[in-house]
Amino acid sequence: MQKIKLLILVSLFTFLFVNLANAQVKDTVLKPADTSKVKVAKPIGTAGPKQPVTRQDSIKAKYVNPGKVAGRKAVFRSMIIPGWGQLYNMQLLNDGYGTRAGKSQFLQKLYTGGKIAAIYGGITVLTMSYIESTDQYNLALKELQYRNDHGDKPDPEGPFGSRYSTSGITLRKDTYRRNRQIVLFSYGLVYFANIVDAYVAARLHFFNIDNNLGVKLMPSMINSNTVYGFNATPALKLSLTF
Repeated sequence: MQKIKLLILVSLFTFLFVNLANAQVKDTVLKPADTSKVKVAKPIGTAGPKQPVTRQDSIKAKYVNPGKVAGRKAVFRSMIIPGWGQLYNMQLLNDGYGTRAGKSQFLQKLYTGGKIAAIYGGITVLTMSYIESTDQYNLALKELQYRNDHGDKPDPEGPFGSRYSTSGITLRKDTYRRNRQIVLFSYGLVYFANIVDAYVAARLHFFNIDNNLGVKLMPSMINSNTVYGFNATPALKLSLTF
């Protein structure tokens, strides 16, 4: 059986080798070029005025928006590790990228660091709340199971004793179970807010926010001419400076 398999493999390799050899022969045997139809180009500059040589690139350079690139990188990092996108935005300030670079970087870095602390502070508080809710839920569940097995009698070794009724312990169990669900939902909100904040901050690095931009709002009067004379209407005047 092994000899038959070996014979089949040798036959396949031989077949492939012969096909590759035939293809190589077909590629190397080419039709000779017809030299009678070859035209000799006239050398440039031998006679007549010199023509300017212009070059047009067929491939135009594609514009890359640095704000979009930074935003995608910040989102990707924040999706992997919460707060990593904010650290990337802080690195943009250190490297001098964007229109915000060089303008009160200390306050911007302090603000970005505060957001990172808020993210992990919120995660820590939610984790502590989840652990506490889980412990209280398990205690209430254990007490209910004991009362169910012993004719609605309280567990003498439990933390509740006879102070709480069965209905009160059931309500307590449902409350802490709902609190755990709220904590899990809050985890998702913190994670989503972390991604959105990193993206918006990265895009704002490349927005023009120099002193030439300004908005001015001031009271004004609108003259509505009528056939009887001058009629002034109070209004607000909005001025945009670029």
